[in-house]
Amino acid sequence: MRHLLGPLRRSGMISHCLLQRANYKPQKVQEPPSPPSPPKPPKKPVTFRLHGELWEDPYSWMSQLNDRVAMRHMDVCMEQEEKYTEAVMSDTDRIQSKLQSEMSYRLAPYLSTPPVRWGPWLYYRRVEEGKQYMVLCRRLASLNEEFISYKSPSAGFDFTSGKKIEQKLLDYNQEAERFGGYAYEELSELSPDHRYLAYTMYDKDNDYFKLSVRDLNLGSLCSRPQADRVCNVAWAKDSQTLLYVVTDDNKRPYRIYCSMVGSTGEDILLLEESSNNVYLNIRHTKDFQFLTVYRFSTASSKVFLINAAEPLSGMTLVWECSINAHCIIEHHQGYLYLFTNVDNQGQQIDHHYLLQSSVDSSIYPRKWQNVFSNEQELIIEDVDFCHSHMVLIVRDKRKYGLCSICLPLSSAKLGSRLKEFHPQRLPLPDHVSQILPGPNYDYFSSTMRFTITSPVMPDAVVDYDLLNGKWTIVQQQNLLHERTRILYGSASVVGNSQKPSISKNFSNGDDGDVNPWNDLSDYYACEEYEVSSHDGISVPLTIIYSRHKKKNAQNPGLLHGHGAYGEALDKRWQNEFKSLLDRGWVIAYADVRGGGGGGRKWHDDGRQTKKLNSIKDYLSCAKFLIEREIVEETKLAGWGYSAGGLLVASALNFCPDLFRAAVLKVPFLDPTNTLTYPVLPLTPADYEEFGYPGDIEDFRAIREYSPYDNIRKDALYPAVLVTSSFNTRFGVWEAAKWVARVRDYTVYDPRRPILLNLTADIVGENRYLYSKEAAMETAFLIKMVDS
Repeated sequence: MRHLLGPLRRSGMISHCLLQRANYKPQKVQEPPSPPSPPKPPKKPVTFRLHGELWEDPYSWMSQLNDRVAMRHMDVCMEQEEKYTEAVMSDTDRIQSKLQSEMSYRLAPYLSTPPVRWGPWLYYRRVEEGKQYMVLCRRLASLNEEFISYKSPSAGFDFTSGKKIEQKLLDYNQEAERFGGYAYEELSELSPDHRYLAYTMYDKDNDYFKLSVRDLNLGSLCSRPQADRVCNVAWAKDSQTLLYVVTDDNKRPYRIYCSMVGSTGEDILLLEESSNNVYLNIRHTKDFQFLTVYRFSTASSKVFLINAAEPLSGMTLVWECSINAHCIIEHHQGYLYLFTNVDNQGQQIDHHYLLQSSVDSSIYPRKWQNVFSNEQELIIEDVDFCHSHMVLIVRDKRKYGLCSICLPLSSAKLGSRLKEFHPQRLPLPDHVSQILPGPNYDYFSSTMRFTITSPVMPDAVVDYDLLNGKWTIVQQQNLLHERTRILYGSASVVGNSQKPSISKNFSNGDDGDVNPWNDLSDYYACEEYEVSSHDGISVPLTIIYSRHKKKNAQNPGLLHGHGAYGEALDKRWQNEFKSLLDRGWVIAYADVRGGGGGGRKWHDDGRQTKKLNSIKDYLSCAKFLIEREIVEETKLAGWGYSAGGLLVASALNFCPDLFRAAVLKVPFLDPTNTLTYPVLPLTPADYEEFGYPGDIEDFRAIREYSPYDNIRKDALYPAVLVTSSFNTRFGVWEAAKWVARVRDYTVYDPRRPILLNLTADIVGENRYLYSKEAAMETAFLIKMVDS
């Protein structure tokens, strides 16, 4: 029966299918949804005039903070921008989620900062479970020789001995409750006797930093000192007297006060500067013997000395020059050491000098003597002191070095070459991009801490024992084995092991085959080039890429630039960039003029009337990447932060077809209006960098490089993601104005959108939000360049 019924059933099925086909009507192919339309904020043109030149700003209303109607319109515009960005990026939700998972997984799982030893104490900050902000803690070093920060019980309780071993000094989660749910600390200073903590917290409602002093023995706030608008503090030697600097309404540091802990009287005004271009600063020497007062203006620099044992005894002028200079003074056993970029004749020089003078000198002007002779090849980047040694961060062209010299110095050797002082070279990995001094509060400790950065190595926090040459990696993430190690003293924890293993203390005499650094250079290559710019000047270009993904002329690339304030370009390893490197991207860094690394002249040749040099340097590096087939011609993206955003946006105006995409983070985009009619207070450094609009030559230069004023009409621009926030130095309206004008002037292509993304003010404080924002930016680059 089964065989007889089989054919009949199949026949019936065929008839049924034929019937279906006879009645079948083809469905219409659904068209893909049309791309979202970008917002169009209203235009309200305003005309400005300066130096005989007229210019019109159709979006000036966006910066009218006191106009309630304008601000309501601004709120609506920002909401529209948010929805537009979400719509454009909606098809990247899956890749964003994947990227965020990758980046979150790579976040260094440090539940504590590496402990800093100062006197009898170990100081550190740790995160409590479920809390957003850290807690400042300390414990006695003598009881915790094997202290491993992140393995300690969160309550600071030793379950073995049954004793409380931790003192909680300041809970920033509680500070957030004091300041409207937001806790941002600008500075904190411990008194010499370790009893008091002076610190400043940002008061968001009033837009200033508020000074508080906490008694660490009692765990309570002191009634005095307390002050608003505080930007700098320094303790006197008695641990009872605190000097602090306050700012005026334009955030200019202009007054220095002296106060006593618990005092009932008024704070004493030590110094006031009424001139609008004079700025004050104060600090103590590391040995707490002196307080140094710095008075800077655009035309002069002065340094005064105060006896820290008698802070009301008056100030003594110890150094001055007739230009705005950088200078720091330290004291060591009766001698003052001045680190400055001005020579004995008062002339600004290309790099820093180290000068020495006796504290007891009664001659004025005081005689300062060069500690080292001038060496063209060797540049001193920074100097630090302890009671037994001086440590120098030096640079020979691109190669960094770290060396220590025994103190006190022989007077007979002063003015000799550095090698005559027999410096001890401290070990470093390859491809060091920067060496940053650690806190090093303890003047009487011979162990000093530094952070070593590299494009192909996670940051390494290293303690160097200057007496015996031994060194220890205190903290460094190990991405090779997807694990983290934190070392302190002789203890270490590897991976998730519950038992600490004994780590090796390295010395300069160790076998050269031993490589303790968690270096990634076996997987990611780092190459350095010298790129010829428009005027023949060589511009340093650093690139990193995956050794397994590099293909000639086929890799997408991301070119970083900053070029401002004489600051070194940040080329340290970034965990979020690993997601791009592993997808075949080339990450490049252009050390253009205006930035650091090349001395004063390198900075001067990229600022004010010479700002175009930095932009042309950046473009030369971009063209180099394509011409040398390091990056595919149609897959180059730009990346700039703050002043670096101005650099990249200006480059887009000059050569919009050179780039496929760009990311501008909290960028400075409207220098003409911001410098001429500042909405937020600007510093002299801003005018020194970008130019004074009152000067006709500076004004013309500003107009020539301004990203907002030079957008190319009817040109096809690359896709651009601009990120900003309401708590940024240059104002969210700069980003909003630039985005609106680019859309208005340029050729519209939905495949090359211009997006504005507002970030939360607390992104930097929140690891989850940081990963989320980084994932969004990376997804944007992949979508616009590599898809």
